[in-house]
Amino acid sequence: MVDSQYILPNDIGISVLDCQNAFRLLSKEEKLYAHYISRASWYGGLVVLLQTSPESPAIYVLLQKLFRAQPLSELQESATAIGMTSEEYQAFLVYAAGVYSNMGNYKSFGDTKFVPNLPQEKLKALVWHSAAYKQKPEEIECLWKVCGQLMFSLDDRHKQLGLGEKGITTYFSGNCVLKDAELAQKFLDSKGISAYNTRLFKTEGADGKLVYEVRLASVMKDGVKLEGESDSICGVYEFDGVTFRVVRGDYWPLMKRVVENLEKAKDYAASPNVVKMLEQYIQSFTTGSIDAHKEGSKHWIKDVGPIVESYIGFIESYRDPYGSRGEFEGFVAVVNKDMSAKFSQLVASAERLLPELPWPKEFEKDRFLKPDFTSLDVLTFAGSGIPAGINIPNYDDIRQTVGFKNVSLGNVLAVAYSTQKEKLTFLEEGDKDLYIKWRSPSFEVQVGLHELLGHGSGKLFVQDKHGKFNFEPNLVNPETGETVQSWYKHGETWDSKFSTVASSYEECRAECVGMYLCLNREVLKIFGHEGTDADDVIYVNWLTMVRAGVLGLEFYTPESQQWRQAHMQARFVILRVLLEAGQGFVTIRQTTGTDGKPDAIITLDRSKISTVGKTAIEEFLRKLQVYKSTADVESGRALYSRYSEVSDSEPERFLSLRETVLLRKEARKMFVQANTRVEADGDVQFLNYEATAAGLIQSFVERFPEDDEELEWNLQELCRSDLPYWNNV
Repeated sequence: MVDSQYILPNDIGISVLDCQNAFRLLSKEEKLYAHYISRASWYGGLVVLLQTSPESPAIYVLLQKLFRAQPLSELQESATAIGMTSEEYQAFLVYAAGVYSNMGNYKSFGDTKFVPNLPQEKLKALVWHSAAYKQKPEEIECLWKVCGQLMFSLDDRHKQLGLGEKGITTYFSGNCVLKDAELAQKFLDSKGISAYNTRLFKTEGADGKLVYEVRLASVMKDGVKLEGESDSICGVYEFDGVTFRVVRGDYWPLMKRVVENLEKAKDYAASPNVVKMLEQYIQSFTTGSIDAHKEGSKHWIKDVGPIVESYIGFIESYRDPYGSRGEFEGFVAVVNKDMSAKFSQLVASAERLLPELPWPKEFEKDRFLKPDFTSLDVLTFAGSGIPAGINIPNYDDIRQTVGFKNVSLGNVLAVAYSTQKEKLTFLEEGDKDLYIKWRSPSFEVQVGLHELLGHGSGKLFVQDKHGKFNFEPNLVNPETGETVQSWYKHGETWDSKFSTVASSYEECRAECVGMYLCLNREVLKIFGHEGTDADDVIYVNWLTMVRAGVLGLEFYTPESQQWRQAHMQARFVILRVLLEAGQGFVTIRQTTGTDGKPDAIITLDRSKISTVGKTAIEEFLRKLQVYKSTADVESGRALYSRYSEVSDSEPERFLSLRETVLLRKEARKMFVQANTRVEADGDVQFLNYEATAAGLIQSFVERFPEDDEELEWNLQELCRSDLPYWNNV
């Protein structure tokens, strides 16, 4: 039997991400714009296959060939003929749906591998009996040779994403370890090169000397000189006794399709500013320039209140084991006007709310740059997973000086956080009905505060290249009582300084801001909650965070003592802070369930939220911000590492509690997304699919119909060219 954490259950929740009504209300030009940005996003999303594992592209291509060669009904007949049970065939469909949803064979939320829940020999037999095999046996055999064994492998290193012996990553070649990542970051910083759109490959030169190849994602390949280019970042450099070679052309066939569709989208852009935004994105994806993407992001920030919202590029760094490289992501969504009105009110109140945060005013931005904050119904979200809210761009210098946008994804929230009472774990019976009633409304408040005033707050102390400070050098650090001793030097960023801990630390800070400010009655009134309803929203929001801290134990690996998911680590840290507050505020009682299996019950004393709870979060949040502002990596890491520890000491016994969490965990839902297609008359057709594994598979089969063969060949070639760099293959 395979451990349940490495398989997707046959009854996994699958929901349609409904956007049909919102899309129908768009004009023809808006539909065409949405269509071409969606196409660009989906092509770029395939990059994630190459950013996940060596075998992911081959698995994807194999699945596409199987499902495109014959209807699922015929494939099921083949399955029956070879002796595959209906449960095994459903397990195969669920596995395939999981690969499509996660853009690879590792969970986007938790970074653990998932394998087919059926015998390997039966899956191979099905492949060999398929129409795809009969059409092109040599090609299918080649694909199986690359991915067949790795698809099922649960060797220790293959169980999770990680660097070196701690797991699998394709952001680095298989022979890289943490010290290689650290050296590469120093080199990149010295050259002013962002790591966001790079990968690192360690090789050995003819003279036996180490050579590090830094690959930039771009249409242009190595050796192509740009028009008017006098000082290209590409080239060969000696640094710290080793050679670095910076080249262009990573993922070039996919980036080419991204650019082609962005070019088409320009014809339907709503304003000259949007055209400029797209031109900068095109420049970035063509040349590998992050500076161009940053310029595009500035235009994007200025595009306030668009009907069709989108963002695309190498965005989130959660899955890079070092924390600096971005996973490709692209989304297209339509504005939900009713909910956006609430978020606009929250933005209008931001300048009154920011001074309530528990750090001195000198640690807050000099000027609050009012962002665009909208609720959106997602049409397309291409990447490894779909979040509930986003605060972007992630470029600190732009966020500090130009601004940012906040996005709440309304149709994701509506589906992802709906809860059935019988599946609610670890809560008192008396809390369950209240939780179900207020879970979604409270999360709506938390997302708004988390994105706007969490990620949108706080100042970074910086010294520019001319030696000028953006803060008073004699400023007193409230944590030490002495003048500030550290800050960000020119070229240093939050990600490069705090690296492996940066993502989770920042998510924790934003979550704490949300919890702290949800106690404000003005905030709750904006969202329509007053009186006892407001009290219930506060209680359920804090209870949700405590429960999430317990559930977060699923994403901790005891063997390596590593956390695999930034948000869940953050929520566990918050749980530890609240438990440490004492006074009976939060308790976790491990017990036995009615089914005779281990269970646990969480209690939260709601009468102490505004006293014990608030004080604990206030003190912790101030530390998080002060250490972040002052680039105090040593203190910040020490604090965060202490609260991230998972031990089996009394009274919580977190390691044994983790076993209970794994026993009673519910698989994360998967989403079926629509497709759009331009008809001969120029109208855009909206294509919906059923909320099943088969429906999700069909959506991907129909997603790339015009160039399937060439696209799959490109993916195979990219996969094969990378294989020698991973010593686990």
